[in-house]
Amino acid sequence: MSKNILVVDDEENIRLLYKEELTEEGYNVTLAESGFEAIDIVKENNIDLVVLDIKMPKIDGIETLRLLKEERRDLPVILCSAYGEYKQDFCTWASDAYIVKTADLTELKTVIKNITTKQGT
Repeated sequence: MSKNILVVDDEENIRLLYKEELTEEGYNVTLAESGFEAIDIVKENNIDLVVLDIKMPKIDGIETLRLLKEERRDLPVILCSAYGEYKQDFCTWASDAYIVKTADLTELKTVIKNITTKQGT
């Protein structure tokens, strides 16, 4: 059974790229453009993993991470940011992984595969 991944990013081109790449890997991909939308989706759907941007308007990824973990403590969340400095912010430590965005999604795909494999099938 394929895993359900939620991609949260305020940039449409990033969301679409991730959806295309992760769908090719065999995942079911749902998209959200804001943290608030992501929280609603997690409440209403069986999401196995979240890929979450940090820099977003209204509610950033770090606050979204906190709210997602309040909703589902066991939900794996991968923080993705173009900014490496957030890695030092202790608030990001609640995430399961931290990846600096690049055009090459190899690291992201590897981390997703490792996390979803640990979850079992």
